[in-house]
Amino acid sequence: MTPLKSAGWLLDHLHDPGVAVLDCRFELMNPPAGEAAYRAGHVPGAVYAHLERDLSGPKQTGGAGGRHPLPDPAVLAGWLGRQGIGNDRVVVAYDDPTGGHGFYAARAWWLLRWLGHREVYVLDGGLPAYLAAGGTLSQEVPTPEAASYTPHPHPELLASAQDVQQRSPETLLVDSRAAARYRGEVEPIDPKAGHIPGAVNRDWSAAQTLGGHWLPTEQQRERLGLGEQPAILYCGSGVSAAANLLALAVVGREPGPQTRLYAGSWSDWVSDPARPVQTGEQPG
Repeated sequence: MTPLKSAGWLLDHLHDPGVAVLDCRFELMNPPAGEAAYRAGHVPGAVYAHLERDLSGPKQTGGAGGRHPLPDPAVLAGWLGRQGIGNDRVVVAYDDPTGGHGFYAARAWWLLRWLGHREVYVLDGGLPAYLAAGGTLSQEVPTPEAASYTPHPHPELLASAQDVQQRSPETLLVDSRAAARYRGEVEPIDPKAGHIPGAVNRDWSAAQTLGGHWLPTEQQRERLGLGEQPAILYCGSGVSAAANLLALAVVGREPGPQTRLYAGSWSDWVSDPARPVQTGEQPG
């Protein structure tokens, strides 16, 4: 089952009562920008999902848990219900992939999968694809009728720092950040540069074309090169790694015990000074 929906599909089903749309636009370096863009114009009927307010939990003192901890399942379920989203809704999440911002919808997709929601998808190509297909924008902020959402979280989709440290030799550890951050040449956000020892680098941005569409199955499979080995994925704070998890779902590897997210990611890893850090090129 593909995790993607096309702009044409969204236009055909936009007003279906069983379809809900999440606008996930955000900028890490300018947190108000996404919501401002939403208010300036969004897919009609879409509700705004703020990365740090709605799709993350509160940060812990000292940085444990990372910069974008997972929300409490009951809290996330309550928010979904207030947006009119029940367990039976088809949810389509979108962002604006231009400028390297194409992973926020994947975060929403992964969170809902973790919560037990099957009918959740990402809009291929994001808002630009919707507009190119003839879609129009609205400034009206919807007031959906509240629904009941019962969470069924799947803890087997998650890996902890201890799981990373104690992973089996056949389990691949995949760093989803840009290569320069992986090598430790730059670090614009977190207090230490480098990567978790033994990790390989698969920059999430290579999962999309320059136009923001997700690469097809065979290209994703070749790019990732993970085969059927168990894998734990991480990034800076558990957000952009969701893009590689979605890419794995494109090739048929659904999130599960063999394809897990280290949600705290690098920002959690470096919160403990005893954890080792590596720099330089990835292992051959």
